[in-house]
Amino acid sequence: MGEIFAILSGKGGTGKTSVCAGIATALAEQGLRILCVDCDVGLRNLDISLGFSDSSALSFLDVCEGDYRLEDAPRHPAYPNLFFLTAPMNRATESIDLPSFSSMLRRAKGMFDFIFLDAPAGVDAGFRLAATPGERFLLVTGAGPAAIRDAARVADLLELMGKQDVRLIVNRVRKDMLKTVRLTIDDVMDTAGLPLTGIVPEDPQVTLSASFGRPLLQYAQSSPAAKSFRRIANRVQGFHEPIIFR
Repeated sequence: MGEIFAILSGKGGTGKTSVCAGIATALAEQGLRILCVDCDVGLRNLDISLGFSDSSALSFLDVCEGDYRLEDAPRHPAYPNLFFLTAPMNRATESIDLPSFSSMLRRAKGMFDFIFLDAPAGVDAGFRLAATPGERFLLVTGAGPAAIRDAARVADLLELMGKQDVRLIVNRVRKDMLKTVRLTIDDVMDTAGLPLTGIVPEDPQVTLSASFGRPLLQYAQSSPAAKSFRRIANRVQGFHEPIIFR
């Protein structure tokens, strides 16, 4: 049976969607069957980071309401074992039937090795949509004080929901910035109160790959962020992989 990961962040701008796409494509590279679901209703952009064309869009709501089957989810043009469901554009998040969404994901567990739910930033209805059916959680934060404080708030909310498998990814990290503000990754972990599963350095190739409509791991496969995503992909499978930050 597959596992459902919710990719969350408290503050916008942490690069959560890029992290979701990077880990998903790294797992697809290894031959695993992956389903990515954009849960950012009305502001979807996971397709850009994944390198999916607009013409292949099918929303998760189309599947939940029975108009399409999970088998109809579009395949990635470069990774045939990576599938994608986008978020609906003309529906309020609060109106989405959570039991139907959760039922769809339970069916998906029988078809995919990993299901990734890319939640919107914050703790509103989109957060609940992804967090409620989520089984494992990757909380993405930057190294700035506001992002760290918001990550700690999200961690507290997940604890109140009874969610236990929550791990931290510190994204868009610059060594020079950490040195200037006298901050360490250990400080970020202590404030968030979560174990660390990865550090992703600031990498201009992330923005460039999205601009050209290609996934990072295909566009710049040896870039610092791409290497980090591959290491994180190994860790989420339970493989020993050292946390490296260069």
